[in-house]
Amino acid sequence: QVQLVESGGGLVQAGGSLRLSCAASGSTRSINVMRWYRQAPGKQRGLVAGITTGGTTNYADSVKGRFTISRDNAKNTVYLQMNSLKPEDTAVYYCNAYDAFRNYWGQGTQVTVSS
Repeated sequence: QVQLVESGGGLVQAGGSLRLSCAASGSTRSINVMRWYRQAPGKQRGLVAGITTGGTTNYADSVKGRFTISRDNAKNTVYLQMNSLKPEDTAVYYCNAYDAFRNYWGQGTQVTVSS
């Protein structure tokens, strides 16, 4: 079992920055990939960024060049640095971990970007 706890959300003006953190605990050695997803009101949850244990990253087109995902394996923590935020980035952001058997989800953290 893996437990995920997100932090770092909040309210920011357009053009501002936030850094989200996701701390993993439990059977963390089994984790292959960690990802950030987001879900805006009335929309489906979608992938924002992902990172493997080896450091390979991928991003949604809408956040490329603005968001950076990183991982501290020693701390079992993944980060999402979000710069140049836009109102359309407003959503609940969820941390996800995958261990080749199942997906684990955090409780989510709200990010609100005002125009």
